[in-house]
Amino acid sequence: MAEAVNPWSTKSVRTPYENPWIKIEHHEVVTPGGSDGIYGLVRYKNHAIGIVPVDADGYTYLVGQYRYALDAYSWEIPEGGCPVGEDPLQTAQRELKEETGLVATRWSQLMEFHLSNSVSDEWGVAYLAEGLRQEAAEPEDTEDLRVRRLRLEEAIAMTLDGRITDALSILALQRVALLDGTLGKGTDGKNSQNKTV
Repeated sequence: MAEAVNPWSTKSVRTPYENPWIKIEHHEVVTPGGSDGIYGLVRYKNHAIGIVPVDADGYTYLVGQYRYALDAYSWEIPEGGCPVGEDPLQTAQRELKEETGLVATRWSQLMEFHLSNSVSDEWGVAYLAEGLRQEAAEPEDTEDLRVRRLRLEEAIAMTLDGRITDALSILALQRVALLDGTLGKGTDGKNSQNKTV
């Protein structure tokens, strides 16, 4: 298939910056048009993980925090980073407990996604978490979080009116809204787009 053939050629790669979370690469390339060019890539050392927790009453939970990169406050679904090589589901379970104190007995994979795929290789996965019970949250020392319980329909409305701008949150919440039987009811395990884990 033509779309599977890579039309780019890489001449050289160097890494001008790296930290425990990302690596920046500078590529000297030959473009699909045949001209010399450059390409800057951000290589992530963690996968993006997002969780939409939904309780028996049709409520979900958002996490509020100040995002340094945006210099703005942001309401989001519970999220975290999964080190490459670690099981994403185990990371999702840990992140949900750390950020909200919630523990779920049923997990369904909602989707996989790529974020900013023109400049990064960031890959992620989102889950629906149900069968919730409340325990104590365990936020990291670097986190100053607020947790808000609200109707799932209200959280979805927030993705439509601009109150939620985080891409992972928008993707996952709108995916829940699109799946039959999930809006405020939980999954029935019969939808072929949902992979129960």
